[in-house]
Amino acid sequence: MTDNNQQHEEWKLDDDTYQGRFNPKLWLSLYRHALPYRWYIAGLGLAGLTMAAAETTMPIITASMIDRAIAGAPFRELLPLILAYSGLFIVVAAIVYAFIVLAGKVATGLDRDLRSKGFRHLQGLSFSYFDTRPVGWLVTRLTSDTNKISEQVPWLFLDLVWGPTFILAISTAMFILSPSLALWVLATVPVLIVITLYFQQKLLRTQREVRRVNSQLTASYSESLMGVRTTKTLTRERKNLIEFSAISKRMRAHSLHNALLSAVYLPMVTLMGGVGAGLALWQGSKLLGVPDSAGVLGSGLTPGQLIAFMQFAGMLFMPIQDLAMHFTRLQSAQASAERLQSLLDTEPDVGETQNALDAITTQESRIAVGEASTEEPIDGGDALIQRMTFENVSFWYVEGEPVLRGIDLEVQAGQTVAFVGPTGGGKSTTVSLAARFYEPTNGRITINGMDYRDRSLAWLQSQLGVVLQTPHLFNDTVRENIRYGRLNASEHEIVQAAKLVGAHNFIVQLEGGYDANVGESGGSLSTGQRQLIALARAVLVDPQIVIMDEATSSVDTEAERLIQQAMDQVLHGRIAFVIAHRLSTIRNADFICVIQRGEIVERGTHDELLAKQGAYADLYQKQFAQESEHTIIQG
Repeated sequence: MTDNNQQHEEWKLDDDTYQGRFNPKLWLSLYRHALPYRWYIAGLGLAGLTMAAAETTMPIITASMIDRAIAGAPFRELLPLILAYSGLFIVVAAIVYAFIVLAGKVATGLDRDLRSKGFRHLQGLSFSYFDTRPVGWLVTRLTSDTNKISEQVPWLFLDLVWGPTFILAISTAMFILSPSLALWVLATVPVLIVITLYFQQKLLRTQREVRRVNSQLTASYSESLMGVRTTKTLTRERKNLIEFSAISKRMRAHSLHNALLSAVYLPMVTLMGGVGAGLALWQGSKLLGVPDSAGVLGSGLTPGQLIAFMQFAGMLFMPIQDLAMHFTRLQSAQASAERLQSLLDTEPDVGETQNALDAITTQESRIAVGEASTEEPIDGGDALIQRMTFENVSFWYVEGEPVLRGIDLEVQAGQTVAFVGPTGGGKSTTVSLAARFYEPTNGRITINGMDYRDRSLAWLQSQLGVVLQTPHLFNDTVRENIRYGRLNASEHEIVQAAKLVGAHNFIVQLEGGYDANVGESGGSLSTGQRQLIALARAVLVDPQIVIMDEATSSVDTEAERLIQQAMDQVLHGRIAFVIAHRLSTIRNADFICVIQRGEIVERGTHDELLAKQGAYADLYQKQFAQESEHTIIQG
């Protein structure tokens, strides 16, 4: 684990680029994802309008019942009003139930869709995106961030329909009852607006801090779990705890600050509602009609109307308070919305070029009308890769800091080229460019003479078989791990692939055989066994290009021998790029390239390079001396 301050700077990433106020355009763009649920949302809007009408009508019925009761009206005259009020009460209860059902369908469906879209988009992004973002940082976007957004969308829409409609209906009713009294109550609204504007920016800023530090916390937790073995072997538990606690303290501080602002904001809204109701009572009592000597009410408000007005004054701030509450939550959710939208808006650095898309479209059109073509298909199809050529290729991750300089290289089908050299020299970058995980900054790479950027990326990468130094196996059976890249493979093909690389014998000895679960990251298997399964997986997809990135550097001598035999089978007849730490594994390569400081300084066969007594010979002699010393010590 890196130093805590360094982690803090790395994990801030693009979270700090959002410093503006509430962004309606952002939420409108997110509402596009809710279009599949538009009928549920429309139902919410209709239910909100109905609720506003019902809640506005109920105080009017109450006023009429009170005034008639005071006037001594018989029960038969009050009964229709009682039944109407009861009916409205049932309607309101049914609408609340509809709110819960419809909002639940929208929220859960949208949450699922956002996670699916986010996951699909992540899988299409380039390697460079993942180079700078911890796993936990990404997991937060597809879990808590999507959850926060999906929870807000239906209720926000409902409040935007119900709230303004209810406020308008109540205000209209109050002005009909008493314009002067209505103005007294509405005088508190500008104060409420000032309070809201003041708290808006503060709530948004603190919530962004909460979400950003939450990403750091998740990333730290995830990294600690994945590196638990390293942590224990280096007895670093205490240092990790100190670093984790520091992030937790920042999370607590920002969360408390945000909670304090929310705790002050909402009661202030409630207070303004109380002030409005108090003003209505104070001024309304002056307008209350007084009975004359005959017992008849004079001009002014009747007792029922005053009570109705008091209800309206109290109800006026219900939608305002509700909108304020959701506005507070919206500030929290906007930080999540910004983060998720930034992910969905991220374009991959490497993708299908317009030239390739246009060519594929033209090609498909010709096929559709039955035109024959002798040209090799742009998308590859069943075309054989006859050669791959690097033409003056240079590359850098950071401008001005080149990793590769002027690489010229041609590999024919059936040839194996090995890359050796010091760590950081550019070996892995070279094969990553061959696989088009990245693209050249200068120069070009061609397949059969055509720039590979003008071919289909999906086709090229479907022709790859990659085996890494530490291959990743999924927490599933041996069988499913072997056929991970070719899901329609038959049982016979799976077994044949395992036999071809020498993995079958140890697999059948496992408890469960091909049905044995390999554990998380293949933890129940040895490193050599994981490599053999990875090789079987590569063989099964029958790739035209094979990349072996130090596949034998982490295994013992016996496992190396088995893997080397398997490699001979895997590489046969294919273009092969091999990065080797142990030089003994590349003796049979068609040619070897020594890469130092981003340049190929030597190339040739094993014997030719030894005869030159140059960089390769120096590497070989140093490694031979180390291996001899190791053998003597072990002996």
